[in-house]
Amino acid sequence: MKFLSLFAGIGGFDLGLERAGMQCVGQVEKDKFCQRVLAHHWPEVKRVEDIYNVTGADFEPVELICGGFPCQPFSTAGKRGGKNDDRYLWPEMLRVIKAYRPTWVLGENVAGIVNMELDNVLSDLEREGYETQAFIIPACAVDAKHERKRVWILAHSTQRGSERNTGSVPGTDEQQEAKRQKEWIRQPFNASQSEDVADTQSRGSGRGLCEAGQEQNRNQLADSGSHVSDTNSERGCLRNSEREDAEDVGQPSRCEERRVWLPEPGVGRVANGVPGRVDRLRSLGNAVVPQVVEVIGRAIQRAHIVCAECAPENTS
Repeated sequence: MKFLSLFAGIGGFDLGLERAGMQCVGQVEKDKFCQRVLAHHWPEVKRVEDIYNVTGADFEPVELICGGFPCQPFSTAGKRGGKNDDRYLWPEMLRVIKAYRPTWVLGENVAGIVNMELDNVLSDLEREGYETQAFIIPACAVDAKHERKRVWILAHSTQRGSERNTGSVPGTDEQQEAKRQKEWIRQPFNASQSEDVADTQSRGSGRGLCEAGQEQNRNQLADSGSHVSDTNSERGCLRNSEREDAEDVGQPSRCEERRVWLPEPGVGRVANGVPGRVDRLRSLGNAVVPQVVEVIGRAIQRAHIVCAECAPENTS
C-alpha cells in the first residue's frame, strides 16, 4: 500500500506506516529543518515544500493520505482561533484528498479539536464519500511514559471502481502485493522493542547518577534546605522510597512528599553543545508517536485486505 504524507514533519507518520508494511511515495513539509531530516531518511522520496502548491499531478496514485494538520488553531496552549487562525490548513488537506481520492485517510490533531472543528472535518470527508471514525489514542497506550492524548481521524472510501483512485495495478503484481501485506501484518507489534521514542523504561535522569553522587546531592539538599519551584516534575528529581518500591514491583503509586530537582552539575539540566537543539525539540513536540501510527497502520492493512477480498470482481 502506497501513501502520501502531508505535514510530514520529521517523519513520525512515515516511520510508523512503513513499519506496518506500507510505502511512502511523497512528502509535503515546509519547515527547513524537518526537510533535512526527511531528505536524510527518505532520500528517494519526492517532496513538495508547500501544501498550497500540491496538485493532483505531483505524486503517483496512492491508497492512503496521512497528515497531522497544524494543531495551533485548536491547542489549549494557544489562542484557539480555529478557522480564524492563518495556520488552519484542514481545507488544504481536504483539497489534496479530493485530488488523489485515496481509499484511506488518516489524520491527527490535538484533543482540543474535538469541541471546535472535529464535526466539520468528519462532515467534509463524508461529503466526499468516506466513512469516518475518530478516536483518542494517547502515547501511553504504546508504553510511553507520557500521556500525550491525540485525536486520530480515520476515513475509508465507500466508492468503488473507477470512482476512486486506488493506486494499484490489477493482475499478478497486485496479488503478490496482497500476499506480502498479509505476511507483514501477521508480525506481532511490540512497542518495547522500538528505539525511536525516548526510553520508556527510564525512570528519569536522576537514575543515571552513581550512588555516591546521589548521596552527595542529598546531603547538599539537607544542608541548604532550598527547593526548586517545579516540585511536580519527575525528571531528575528525588523520589521517596515508597514510590521506588512500588515502581520496582510494577504497581502505580503517588508521591505525597515534596520532590525537588537535584542541584547542578549532577543532573545536567542545561544541554550544551547539542546542534540544532531548539529545532529538534520543536520538531519532536510536533511529531506523532510512530508506534501509535504503526498499530493503526497494521489495522488498516488488515481491513484493506478484507475489503479487497470481499469486493465484487470487476466484470466490465
